[in-house]
Amino acid sequence: MKNSHVIRNIFLTLAGMMFSTMLWAHGGAAGTDTDQCKFELEKDHWLHYTAYQPKAYPAEEFCGNLPELNTLIQLVFDYQDQRYRNMAIEFEVTKEPEGKRVFFSEAKKHKSGTVVLSLPEGVPEIGKYLIHVTLLQDNGERLDAHMSFKAGAGQPASKASIGIYLLVFFALVYIVYLSHAGFKRTVDKLIGKAKEL
Repeated sequence: MKNSHVIRNIFLTLAGMMFSTMLWAHGGAAGTDTDQCKFELEKDHWLHYTAYQPKAYPAEEFCGNLPELNTLIQLVFDYQDQRYRNMAIEFEVTKEPEGKRVFFSEAKKHKSGTVVLSLPEGVPEIGKYLIHVTLLQDNGERLDAHMSFKAGAGQPASKASIGIYLLVFFALVYIVYLSHAGFKRTVDKLIGKAKEL
């Protein structure tokens, strides 16, 4: 009876955690240290980017993998350094490895610090693409950065289904913990050592 009560409480706790929107926040953590959707323009100076496919996935944000081909792509760039707002910035997207241009935006200043680029037809082929970002500095020098993404991988796994898989995994681990004495002893020893720290 006691075990079923514990199992029920663990299931409820895990279910609440898995479906919490806070756990699924962009990047999974605060700040840019864990953010995979960024360009390093110069040492410790970043440009953050998020990709959207609003016709196919209206509520989803993407970074390194875009699921669909031949549908609207919006690339949103945010400067994380005020000084870049006074520089002209140029964008290009190429299909790799051949380097074929699929999108180009001429250099211009974006005082708001946010740039939204629309590729109305998306990208035409499955494969790897490269985003080229070029800042034109006042002294005439060009500052280049690149970030790649893959397109055409198909529908991404939903956050709800990932949560269910994790919940089932933890439930199975807990069942093994309850039913296997050797595993239980090992886990209890590890928990005891962790408490001592």
